[in-house]
Amino acid sequence: MTLSARGFVATINHLLVPATWARERLMPHAGRCAQLRAEPVDIRFSVTSEGYLGETAPDDVPAVTLSIPLSAVPGLVGGDHDKAMNALRIEGSADFADALGFVFRHLRWDAEEDLSRIFGDIVAHRLVAGAQSVRQVQQRALNGLTENVAEYLSQEQQFLATRNTLEPHAEALQALRDDVARLEKRIERLARPPRR
Repeated sequence: MTLSARGFVATINHLLVPATWARERLMPHAGRCAQLRAEPVDIRFSVTSEGYLGETAPDDVPAVTLSIPLSAVPGLVGGDHDKAMNALRIEGSADFADALGFVFRHLRWDAEEDLSRIFGDIVAHRLVAGAQSVRQVQQRALNGLTENVAEYLSQEQQFLATRNTLEPHAEALQALRDDVARLEKRIERLARPPRR
């Protein structure tokens, strides 16, 4: 087992300790092998009889392969789970893939709980709250920057078209489509031989 696979298995197993629901979901798949691909990283793991992840033999054939672009991996850690899970491609055994997908989609790290063991409850709570505040500030700054760039490109440089600019053109295009459809029907009627 590679170093990256050991780290992945250890991390997921740490998250599985308090999540009995997740282990119960994985237990029926004990002994099955899975593969996680995030190019260039390729991790193989198996499911143990207790519902944890374990090592796999080099010659084990994966029953399921989970492929995710490396660019989507930070979303799993950074909190944008839905976007990362939408990028995930699953191939192989449907029931095993469903169980892994469900567990990975709903498994969350309780950072405050882990930090409280080291620093105590109050400090852990403040650290997590501070990290959430920083993330919110960064998100607001990113949203503001995106809006400003879009406004600059659409209003100042007129590089992008605004909705108000496009609506009259869309209406004119729809009217033209309707006119062409009516004209085609008239041509069809004229091209038909007269009935006797």
